[in-house]
Amino acid sequence: MGKKRVMVPAEDVDLSAVKYQHEAIQAPHLTGLKFKLFVKLLETPLVGPLIISRLKKDNKIVELLQNTVIPEAPMYKPEYPPQEPEPGVVVVDEDGKPEDRVELAVNCLPPYNSASCWNEDLASPFRYWKIRDYAHAYRSQFVTPSMVAEKIISVIEEFNKKDPPTPLLISFDAEEVRKQAAASTKRFEEGSPISILDGILIAIKDDIDLYPHPSKGGTTWMHEVRPMKEDAVSVSRLRCCGVIFVGKANMHEFGMGTTGNNPNYGTTRNPHALDRYTGGSSSGPAAIVASGLCSAALGTDGGGSIRIPSSLCGVVGLKTTYGRTNIRGSLYDYGTVAVIGPIASSVEDVMLVYAAILGSNPADRISLNPSPPCLPNLSSCDGADALGSLRLGKYTAWFNDVQSTDVSDTCEDMLNLLSKTHGCEMVEIVIPEMQEMRTSHLLSIGSEFIQSLNPDIEDGKGVRLNYDSRTSIALFRSFNASDYIAAQCLRSTSIRGCSCFALRLFTHGSILTENSSCFSSLPISCSPTPHSSLDVYSCGTLILNWRRLMYHHMEIFKKVDVIVTPTTGMTAPKIPSGALSYGETNLQITGYLMRFVVAANLLGFPAISIPVGYDKQGLPIGLQLISRPWGEATLLRLASAVEELYAKPKKRPASFYDVLKTK
Repeated sequence: MGKKRVMVPAEDVDLSAVKYQHEAIQAPHLTGLKFKLFVKLLETPLVGPLIISRLKKDNKIVELLQNTVIPEAPMYKPEYPPQEPEPGVVVVDEDGKPEDRVELAVNCLPPYNSASCWNEDLASPFRYWKIRDYAHAYRSQFVTPSMVAEKIISVIEEFNKKDPPTPLLISFDAEEVRKQAAASTKRFEEGSPISILDGILIAIKDDIDLYPHPSKGGTTWMHEVRPMKEDAVSVSRLRCCGVIFVGKANMHEFGMGTTGNNPNYGTTRNPHALDRYTGGSSSGPAAIVASGLCSAALGTDGGGSIRIPSSLCGVVGLKTTYGRTNIRGSLYDYGTVAVIGPIASSVEDVMLVYAAILGSNPADRISLNPSPPCLPNLSSCDGADALGSLRLGKYTAWFNDVQSTDVSDTCEDMLNLLSKTHGCEMVEIVIPEMQEMRTSHLLSIGSEFIQSLNPDIEDGKGVRLNYDSRTSIALFRSFNASDYIAAQCLRSTSIRGCSCFALRLFTHGSILTENSSCFSSLPISCSPTPHSSLDVYSCGTLILNWRRLMYHHMEIFKKVDVIVTPTTGMTAPKIPSGALSYGETNLQITGYLMRFVVAANLLGFPAISIPVGYDKQGLPIGLQLISRPWGEATLLRLASAVEELYAKPKKRPASFYDVLKTK
């Protein structure tokens, strides 16, 4: 029969025959000088390709791509129709002022109870100060933004003096922070704060533009070849709300790693255990929030890079639907898997920052035709009914594929509590072709990364990258055009049918899937007419023909509202001593950290990580919720319920700073 492998069409896959397969990555774990030598071999003309070829063969990359016949056409970016409005939500004007959206979000929250937050007896157990706590303190003149800024500046300067370096920020300007804080303090003195975010200190990941700081992406040279003259769109929206930007947060170089290791500037440590990783690639944003220094931070998520560090550091991280936030002004504005999203210590703070930054890129709004953004009305009693009607999908074999049962048991306990308290229905699901999904994501993000970086690599900048980045580059450069197209065939969806000449006009027709019962009722006159890569139907009916991985997941979302998993398959891994100078490669660790996250990136779904407990070593554990496209409101509502149900006091991180303490 040869090596050829033929996949049946997605709709013909027999789910009853699907068997979950544990991902066993075949690759060496290397640190220090051994890792340096390995990279030198990878970059040797004859030896390197042989090593890469063996690694790809051992991990079935060749089998799943070059030797497989995939019946579906490719999809080069996530596409889906508008969704029905979620119950108990408030529609947000994405074209309105960011400060107006934030005010709307505040009105969606339960009433603020200052007594419960500021009473010494009730506040004595460890807690994170929330954005509304800061706003109350500023308005009540307990503290000023300038006073808080001075405390944070002193801590950041202390971190920058540590040996070995463990910086939270790559770029920091104390005088710039003081200038912003003074302007905010003046607004409060005049009784005219811009929004509830006025005076709130927020860190920005180093791959998102924050003027006048350079955007290095964790490298030593990216700012040399990519001059930056203005804020990213998301940063500009926060600035309109009066936010104080503390600086550019540390990250894994170019975001191409899951640990947060960065020999260029020093590796950020996990605030809960300083000998452990924060997770990556948004390592600095998660650590600076977990340590209490900033109420929130912005990160990017192309392969779990918001959710992984949020889980490992015990905070909340939201990855939005692809296209829901405008990624212009980041290093990944060329890509199809990455988004910008918030990290904060609480769901309500994530919601407030999300309200400020949401709003699609105009081009994405035309091509993706997103549903209107919504926020859950958490101040209304209708929320209980909305929670009770939710169906939660759990693929048990996948859910339990973790390094320690502490992770799966803790997440399982929370799901049982959700069902008992709110009546959420648990539904067993099966997700086929998970190995294909991981491979498709690797090809997609890797090909996009190498395409954007190739000119600089050829110009000699590649040798200035970390050894783990150079390892990734060697692998990504071995992929060819047929590999990339095969990956997009696995991802696959296709659109057939539009009413006119612009995709925006889809909203004037009806939206069906090919297996919809309505499909057979199309008028006989609606014959397809070739138009570019689309089929045009004169009746104005759009038909979305989901295939392969997108098809499998959209079929699941007909049965459930949310897919539930642990966020990561392990808690924070230890930092090997040899990894600080040269980095490390440990794809087994990467496999555990990325086990549950890639579907949301490859297929563009929204997802959120919420802390739900600790393992036996006191390390945080996160629960992940994945919703159907444009379902951020459902995620925020359910995440808020999870947060409320977690009644045990949070553990104070080993590295924590109470910058709002007034005594």
